[in-house]
Amino acid sequence: MFYVGVDLGQRRDHTAIAVLERWDGGRPFLAPALRFLEVRYLERVPLGTPYTRVVERVRRLVQDELLAGQVAVAVDATGVGAPVVDLMRSARLGCEVVAVSITGGERASQTGSVWNVPKRDLIAGVQVLLERGELKIARGLRDSWALVKELLDVRMTSTGAGKVRMGADGGGEHDDLVIAVALACWRAQRKTNGYGPVRLV
Repeated sequence: MFYVGVDLGQRRDHTAIAVLERWDGGRPFLAPALRFLEVRYLERVPLGTPYTRVVERVRRLVQDELLAGQVAVAVDATGVGAPVVDLMRSARLGCEVVAVSITGGERASQTGSVWNVPKRDLIAGVQVLLERGELKIARGLRDSWALVKELLDVRMTSTGAGKVRMGADGGGEHDDLVIAVALACWRAQRKTNGYGPVRLV
């Protein structure tokens, strides 16, 4: 199974797309267990690219013969993302599209068809998978160096109001690839049940 994470950029931030493949291990009489997730594709869409072209790019990816019929998309629905999610859902991608609003809250929740997920949880999820050796990056992947740099730049900082901020710190730093990978990881560790994904058990 493949999972696509889409972090939607704005004027100064790139839109980033990540494709992950989930590798499972067999367990007799039990649901398959996650062995590892592998980052198979990364793309930073050029600045200024219209969202309609981003949707078309995602459509071509998920309808590729390798992914078609076995892929789910998790897309950033924060801010300008909500109408882009609507565009994706009306583009007949032929797969599930999960809207994720990235928040500064304490815990994940679902409002209608949108999941509200703390940025801290998304990034921590990637860190845990890396620590366990359950997240791998395919060899020779374009932009893999940029992803590694972003992973090294991610910091947890406290604000004056006592809140915790997670993201890339420093002038000009980005975390778009990390967020795209994090969205795909988040979806890969969930299963669909009823109206939305729930924690995989």
